[in-house]
Amino acid sequence: MKKIITLALLLGVTAISFAQTNPVSWKFTAKKIADKTYEVHLTATMESGWHLYSQTQPEDAIAMPTTFKFTANPLLTMDGAVKEKGKMEKFHDAKLGASANQYSKTVDFVQVVKVKSNVKTSLLGELTFQTCDDKKCLPPKKVPFNIPLG
Repeated sequence: MKKIITLALLLGVTAISFAQTNPVSWKFTAKKIADKTYEVHLTATMESGWHLYSQTQPEDAIAMPTTFKFTANPLLTMDGAVKEKGKMEKFHDAKLGASANQYSKTVDFVQVVKVKSNVKTSLLGELTFQTCDDKKCLPPKKVPFNIPLG
């Protein structure tokens, strides 16, 4: 009976500590840059020692790229693709024979959005990312967002 209780406590503590590991925080903002045109900023800030992967990866990458899914909204059109602003690091692990395009500290993903009329609306969606440090990678995580426009 003691072994079962000890195992249950150990699993519970492990699950809690793993669930509390969240080395990336996200901030979502919109900036009006012209009439009916906004720059939407999806900004990731990583704790020291952690990194986040770029949307584009080399052919030999095993890292999961950051992706964005925008919910269809008849009042909005996307102007181009999501751009990345930050200091990209090109990483190569000779032992694994794999490369990765990654960011440390911070990266700003920017999407230009046009509103079809002078109304208030929101850009809704979900991003998926993976983060790693020098010893481990956390499972991919999905983050929903709702960014007011207008």
